[in-house]
Amino acid sequence: MTFALSLVVGYLLGSIPFGLILTRIAGGPDVRTIGSGNIGATNVLRTGSKGLAVATLLGDALKGTVAVLAAGLYAGHDAALAAGLGAFLGHLFPVWLKFKGGKGVAIYIGLLLGLFWPGALVFCFIWVVVAAASRYSSLAALVASALTPLAMWFSGAQSTALLFLLLTTLLWIMHRANIARLLNGSEGKIGARVTTQS
Repeated sequence: MTFALSLVVGYLLGSIPFGLILTRIAGGPDVRTIGSGNIGATNVLRTGSKGLAVATLLGDALKGTVAVLAAGLYAGHDAALAAGLGAFLGHLFPVWLKFKGGKGVAIYIGLLLGLFWPGALVFCFIWVVVAAASRYSSLAALVASALTPLAMWFSGAQSTALLFLLLTTLLWIMHRANIARLLNGSEGKIGARVTTQS
């Protein structure tokens, strides 16, 4: 019962679409009509507003952090893991947006902060290095998410590492279009402006 409740509450928190909410409050375009059509921080950055992108990143990350910390405080580590899974699924498939949400990078970081904060440092370090070298946000996220669970496993956080292995799999699935564009050389680079979708 505790596991199910943590999963549901985590899902509801994770499904809050900060990218869409913040761009609308700011009077900007519907973020779903530009770039990739995604509601995450990378696509919000394509509106030209770095402030909104940062706010989206923080909102999407911290909703995951809050979900796991609250569940862990009241019901222990296993409940926190359940809440983390629920939050991640809520971000990817929010009920409010017909189950079309973000790709999971920001909330992945937020969950790391709440469940195993050194993992967040590892992820961000790898992301920065790969992004600086390639200027591809998606490639940086894919590489960082692949390596972070390994680092967690060898740090002794095996149960948490197993959760993040699952989250990494989901993240890669959500980035399948990005992977295809990376392979054919058409993926947009960090800082590039894109036009509104037709």
